[in-house]
Amino acid sequence: MKQWLLPWVLGSLITLATPLVAETTTNSIDPLCSDAELWSGKLITDICWSCLFPIHAAGASLGGGNVPSIATDEKFCFCTDPMGIPQLGMTMGLWNPARLVEIVRNPWCSPALGGHKFSASNVRLIATTGKADFDASEMSFFNYHYFAFPLTILLDLFWDGRCNSDGYRDFDLLYVSELDPTWNSDLLAFFTSPETALFANPVAISACVADAAAAATGNPLDALFWCAGAWGHMYPLSGISPTSYGTDPRITSLLATRATASLHRRGLAWKTSGNDALCGGTIYPFIPKSQYRLSMFYPVAETQSNHAIGETTFNWGAGRTYPGPGEDHLYLLWRWQDCCVGL
Repeated sequence: MKQWLLPWVLGSLITLATPLVAETTTNSIDPLCSDAELWSGKLITDICWSCLFPIHAAGASLGGGNVPSIATDEKFCFCTDPMGIPQLGMTMGLWNPARLVEIVRNPWCSPALGGHKFSASNVRLIATTGKADFDASEMSFFNYHYFAFPLTILLDLFWDGRCNSDGYRDFDLLYVSELDPTWNSDLLAFFTSPETALFANPVAISACVADAAAAATGNPLDALFWCAGAWGHMYPLSGISPTSYGTDPRITSLLATRATASLHRRGLAWKTSGNDALCGGTIYPFIPKSQYRLSMFYPVAETQSNHAIGETTFNWGAGRTYPGPGEDHLYLLWRWQDCCVGL
């Protein structure tokens, strides 16, 4: 190519490419479907790695931190191999980042997947668009997506095969609320959890004050499974909640907890702590709150600590949301795992 043609060709290419670049940039910045940049350097920098501790091995503790009240008190254990032969092992327990829950305003929008909508059609859309109204007299509704997120396995960190109670080894989409009609209706949610009627009274609701006080110290009360501490009432297990001024971390934390509780109710989430879970997870119809802790990953990550279910947002929630893209929230769900490690 002759030298006098080169500037003209380059100029033409730049002119043709400019609208495409502008369109791509415009589409990637969508305030209604934000990108959490999960699969980036934030996977290392925005995780509370100290929250893995304490680690319990054969009754000995390494590191400080909260241990759930239902954790195992055994030092040694027996589990059968695939041939049915019992094998001796020692107990081990730690906080494991096991799930990722995203609470979104718009159906099918997934900040964890780069801000993309993973459904091109709304034909099977049963739920509705989430709301973040600024009128405290109205109700808000958000969809959720529940991912398997075994971070210690994904990063090939130390983990024994027996300690993977549910078998998930990859990042997997486990549940979407858009296809769940009970998430959009308090009435339908009642039929899947009829015990709601037992706790819809002033006595049961007032008992949640004790749970809120206990959660503030990092130790929620499992016996009060109908309470979510300072966040509100666990029932009904739906995505509808009294709104506040904007998207409040309290509301999104409550809905992430309700989502986990509803999966426990259906046998899709398991109990992984305690003596009965040493050889594998067990079905537990009511959420064991002390087994879980949450840390916000997006929009403003908790990198130094995580928080208990029901723990007041005065301890952790200040400045963790902002209008627009910051109204979709991602939470890393930490789960205490007790297991029997073979000797």
